Amino acid sequence: MKEMLSFLCLFIALGLPGKVDAQNVNWREYIEQLAEEGMDEAAIENIYQEMLQLEDNPLDLNIVTRDQLNQIPLLSLDEATAIADFLEKNRPVYTVFELRNVPYLDLKTVERIIPFFYAGENKSPETAALRSGILQYGHHEVQLRLDKTVTPRAGYSDFSDSILTRYPNRKYRGEDFYHSLRYAFRYRDKIQAGITAEKDAGEPFFKQGYPRGYDHYGLHLIVRDIGKLKTVALGDYRLSFGQGLILNNDFMVSKAWNSGSIVRRTQQPKRHFSTAESGSFRGAAVVAEMGNLTLTSFYSNKKIDTNLSDEGIITSFKTDGLHRTPLEIEKKENTREQVTGANINYRKNRFQAGISGVYHTYDRMYNPALQDYNIYYLRDKSNMNASIDYSYQLPGFIIAGETAVSKNGSVAALHTLQYRPSSNLSFSLLHRYYPISYNALYAQAFSEGSAVRNERGLFLSMQFTPFSRFTVNSYLDIVRYPWLKYGVDTPSKALDFYLLATYTLSRWSSVDFRFKYKQKEKNMTWPDENSTSVLPYATHKLRIRYAHASQSGWESRTTADVAHCTEKHFPSETGYMLSQNIGYRGKGPFAGDFYLAFFNAESYNVRLYSYERNLLNSFYMPSFYGKGCRLSASAKYEVSATLTLSLKAAHTRYFNRNTIGSGTELIDGNHRTDLYFYMRWKF
Repeated sequence: MKEMLSFLCLFIALGLPGKVDAQNVNWREYIEQLAEEGMDEAAIENIYQEMLQLEDNPLDLNIVTRDQLNQIPLLSLDEATAIADFLEKNRPVYTVFELRNVPYLDLKTVERIIPFFYAGENKSPETAALRSGILQYGHHEVQLRLDKTVTPRAGYSDFSDSILTRYPNRKYRGEDFYHSLRYAFRYRDKIQAGITAEKDAGEPFFKQGYPRGYDHYGLHLIVRDIGKLKTVALGDYRLSFGQGLILNNDFMVSKAWNSGSIVRRTQQPKRHFSTAESGSFRGAAVVAEMGNLTLTSFYSNKKIDTNLSDEGIITSFKTDGLHRTPLEIEKKENTREQVTGANINYRKNRFQAGISGVYHTYDRMYNPALQDYNIYYLRDKSNMNASIDYSYQLPGFIIAGETAVSKNGSVAALHTLQYRPSSNLSFSLLHRYYPISYNALYAQAFSEGSAVRNERGLFLSMQFTPFSRFTVNSYLDIVRYPWLKYGVDTPSKALDFYLLATYTLSRWSSVDFRFKYKQKEKNMTWPDENSTSVLPYATHKLRIRYAHASQSGWESRTTADVAHCTEKHFPSETGYMLSQNIGYRGKGPFAGDFYLAFFNAESYNVRLYSYERNLLNSFYMPSFYGKGCRLSASAKYEVSATLTLSLKAAHTRYFNRNTIGSGTELIDGNHRTDLYFYMRWKF
């Protein structure tokens, strides 16, 4: 406790500026908050890339369509509808600040989305550009990233030929650095094209015997508004139908995002520009529009990584994208996957309904090793899913849902009711019913678990502003698992509670109070190690954060985190962390951040996460347990209007261990140092 108080006093002293004046309500900071709430890196990167493209290519408020507003990830369905209704009644608008008059939009939301719009006259620059040449008016971008862990790891050690003959997977076949290269071209929102090349640390890079050069390549082309064709996508792309019960490889929002964003919408095909090697389709997708009807059809044909049995049967899917050792390389693209499907969507005024179907097949049998918890899993070469989804908006209300069926006749359903009487108050109610026998391998819908199966839940959320400067966002999720789960040998239940209260001290200086409580059940082995029981356990997490910024561009964020885990009949565990981030975002070409954290967590059960700003266009959310400290420093320099360089160095040191990691990632020591470099060139 003395250490905690001493560090807290030091961090607050470091973070206090001479004068607190203003802090921008920045969409980047909002996405950083989403990263802190548990969204995975690939989803956050997809959202960030979409918003970055939209910022570089803002929409004209005088000609923007309702469909374009519905595609913006940071706008909920009722917010997009409110903007569309307002614009239809008040066009022409002469400034983006007229968005402040839109019902259901609070001031923070308006200031967050302003960079994505402008107010201009109804012009058609596309026509002029097509006459003069799209390439002349298009924008190019090259991104290069290089990461290296300076501290030696076991997988890069020197081994004798005799050792490698006996244990070939002890050594990585490639170099000890991560590298990616991405090129993108865009012409407004009409044309997008790009190439992605990547190698993970340990994967061979232009090495003899590995002729591919990079381990992974991606390619995409998106063309919009070609006559009746709304969108044509070739190469790598992402799709989402309805509420995601049969198909969603776009992204899934965190429960804590906000109460108005849990209703999903059928999305047009989007480019897959992420370096993630799984979670996307490769082939073609077409969207045609005929009056109130929109037809989306797609086909994907790609090779994927799988784990195979000795008989060549798929036992599980490998999604980490790592191909460093002979065993991992053997699993690379060893199975062909084909997926096809379609969605017919009808929209009129505030009503929308859709019918979707997805069919997929593998060139091998899929048959996971039989366990009690997975006896209802798909065991076939193919599967089929179909669904009906709907949404209807009334003033202040949204009713939405989807009902889906799998090849075996199992039916899953999700239904949502949202009520938002004003911008200061909103409620959401969501019920889902996912049977244990429901199989949809490309589904990603609202759930507590990692798959859309074996779950029944009721989710209630509320967001309100009881008085000026004070906002509360809270939810309660009550879940039942009717069948066994991995690590749980009986039917079980869970309870998830979340509360985030934000108080604005000055114009933008604020204090956050966040509390998370999650209760679940799992197998517990008794001290005698001869018996096992399914017992409840609960995790409490508390965070207090003070954030402020100065007019000169300096900003500070001081955070205290505490985690407490209790298991019935077993001793409780506690972890805490104090972190301080000091950043500079001035008007000049330089920006930077310094991050310092001290943590003391008894075990992995009370691990703590803290967001530290990473390189431009990337996100990092490290977790800590044990006792130690974390330091990082990053800098961004705009060499010119077209060229930006970013650097980062990070160091983690443990006070209570002599090794870090295990296996090929084992570090023989108590510290780890990482270096990162990023370059972006726009022309």
